[in-house]
Amino acid sequence: MYAENIDRVKKQLRAHNLENRYIELPASTATVALAAQAIGCEEGLIAKTLSFNTKNGPIVIVAMGTARIDNKKFKEYFKEKASFLKGEEVQNLIGHPIGGVCPFGLKEGVKIYLDESLKKYDYTYPAAGAANNAVKLTIEELQDITHGVWIDVCK
Repeated sequence: MYAENIDRVKKQLRAHNLENRYIELPASTATVALAAQAIGCEEGLIAKTLSFNTKNGPIVIVAMGTARIDNKKFKEYFKEKASFLKGEEVQNLIGHPIGGVCPFGLKEGVKIYLDESLKKYDYTYPAAGAANNAVKLTIEELQDITHGVWIDVCK
């Protein structure tokens, strides 16, 4: 299930000469806490990728691991209430299963947003398409690879 996802992620990393940043871990990285434990870092360094459905289609918001969506800010920016994708919707609309959602190798048309909370650190560890991997990137590299739009929608 994950092999195809990982291949898409690695292809995108390779296009930016960053495939060597890919990390496969023996432990689960399916949650922020598990990822931080597996990598050996604080939870804030984990970049979590949150999946939403909007009137303009599916989006992902990448945020610092300890940040939380601020519903008021979300509504002000997107002009609608935050609506998380559920279960199979995530795989079907975003292209990665829950626990491996990342901002790389996404289905065509998925818009990527990067929350300002990520800027607290110089680098971050987003997932890489499976529940036991990650990739270490600077914030600038993350923006360069994803072409994500910077927004401020977290607490």
